[in-house]
Amino acid sequence: MDGAITVNDLIVQMKQGGGFTGRKLADAVDIMEEMVTREDCFTFLSFPACIMATGTRGIIIELVKRKLVDAIITTCGTLDHDLARTWKKYYHGDFQMDDVKLHQQGVNRLGNVLVPNGSYGTVLERKLTPMFKKILKDRSSISTREIIDEVGARIDDEGSLLHWCHRNEVPVFVPGITDGSFGSQLWMYYQEHRDLRVDLFKDEQDLSDIVWTAKETGALMIGGGISKHHTIWWSQFRGGLDHAVYLTTAVEYDGSLSGAQVREAVSWGKVKETADYVTVEGDATITLPILVASVVERLENR
Repeated sequence: MDGAITVNDLIVQMKQGGGFTGRKLADAVDIMEEMVTREDCFTFLSFPACIMATGTRGIIIELVKRKLVDAIITTCGTLDHDLARTWKKYYHGDFQMDDVKLHQQGVNRLGNVLVPNGSYGTVLERKLTPMFKKILKDRSSISTREIIDEVGARIDDEGSLLHWCHRNEVPVFVPGITDGSFGSQLWMYYQEHRDLRVDLFKDEQDLSDIVWTAKETGALMIGGGISKHHTIWWSQFRGGLDHAVYLTTAVEYDGSLSGAQVREAVSWGKVKETADYVTVEGDATITLPILVASVVERLENR
């Protein structure tokens, strides 16, 4: 190849001459392009919270900003990290830092990302407590999708995922809402408002309405756990996903959902037998930016 090449040029070369995981990543770009360009395809995005603590947060935001996904299923920590980083800063660290010393200094380590206490729990409590009082003032029941959207409506910062989800009407579902600081602050509010109910069944009804009315469904799934499972779980009720891209670092020999290849979901009816799908092994902080950059380039060149 002579001269400068674009990300998509590289992907095309991976498709034509590459092997191993490079070829899988190229296939993932093709499937993702198909998902986002098919007018009747409802596209889910699922991912765990950890990548929101990294620069990959910007890639997730870009997907929503460009309206390339229609709904998000994620974990409570996604809300925590998005909001905390909107209001405070995280810092670069190293995987080999002294964790005892960090604890004594009030600094939490997330891989090689450093999260001071003041940039996480402290600021979330200070900001969310008055926000929840306003949102929940005249109601005693709310779904995760509804309260996340209400918070997003109050975030006037284009660097925030929740801001863009509200702005572009992309619903965010968090089935494990209490597993993080956002949920803990809701629990704290509950201490003085015992009639409060987080209506998870309303979330499930909304997801049911989505899958039953969608003509086609696709999913970009990053990592496993509850986010991935909730996405494929609901997809089974309409016969499975039509398109699926899965990015993971996990192996399948231990039987975990995170390690389960997409083809395993076919046996459960969670992905259609006729679906186009691929599992791409590798760190999503590497594979996801390449995938999205290539898809965006293709869309801009259409």
